[in-house]
Amino acid sequence: MKKIYFIFDKTKKAQKLRTKILKKYKNYPLKQCAVIVVAGGDGFMLKTIKRFYKFKKPFYGINCGSIGFLLNKYLPKKIYQRIAKAKITTIHPLQVNTVSKGKKRNSFLAVNELSLLRQSKQTAFLKIKINNKVLIKKLIGDGILLSTPAGSTAYNLSVNGPILSLNSKKLAITPISPFRPRRWRGKVVSDRKLIYIGNLDPKKRPIAAVADNNEIRNIISVKASINKKIKFKLLFNSGESLFKKIKSEQKKKIS
Repeated sequence: MKKIYFIFDKTKKAQKLRTKILKKYKNYPLKQCAVIVVAGGDGFMLKTIKRFYKFKKPFYGINCGSIGFLLNKYLPKKIYQRIAKAKITTIHPLQVNTVSKGKKRNSFLAVNELSLLRQSKQTAFLKIKINNKVLIKKLIGDGILLSTPAGSTAYNLSVNGPILSLNSKKLAITPISPFRPRRWRGKVVSDRKLIYIGNLDPKKRPIAAVADNNEIRNIISVKASINKKIKFKLLFNSGESLFKKIKSEQKKKIS
C-alpha cells in the first residue's frame, strides 16, 4: 500500500493539499501503484473511478469538496496505515445505452444514477418497461430517475425517492415532478432487471439523459442495467464506510 498514485482536482483546496502531500509522499505511476488516492469532491471521484477502473486498483478518496459521500476525511498523519486498514466496498455501475436524434448511439457508466430530464418548457412523455414488460404506458412530468444504492441518497433522495441499503441488490425508479399518473411514486426493482425508457414525443418534447457527469441530449430511448462484470473497489476508513453513511441518511429520513 506504500505505492500510491495520487490525483488531485483543480480546486484551490485540492491543489493546496497536493502541495502538502507530494512533499511527504512519492507519487508512483498508475501501472506500478497498489492504490489510487483521489483528492477532490464526489463529482471528481466519480469521474476518476470511471476513468481508471480498468487498472483494477482500489480507490481511496480524500474529501476536498462539500459532502464527500464517497470520500474520507483528510488526516495529515499516517496515510499509509489508514489505507492499509481501510475496508473495501465493491459496487457495480449502471451500464447506460442511449439512442438519440439521428439514431446516434452512446454507451457509458453511471455510479450514482441515470436521470432523464425535459429539455424545454414542455413536459416529458415517457414510456417505461422492465424486462420488456410495460410498467408505465405514459408518464407525464419533468422526467424520471434510475438510482443505484450508492446514489440513492443523492438526487434520488431529493426527489423523494427511497434510500436503498448498499447490499439490497435493488434499483430505484423515481419520477421527477409527475403530473400523470399523479400519485405514482416510483418502484424498487431487482438490480438484475433491464430498464427501458422511451420518449413518446421526441420532436415536440425533447429530453436529455444525464448519467453522473455525462449528458446526452435529444434522447429517443435508453436502456440501463447493472453491469455485474465491472467492479469498482472503494476504500473507506473504519468510521466512514459507505454502509454507515447510507444508514445515517436512512435514520435522518425516518426522523
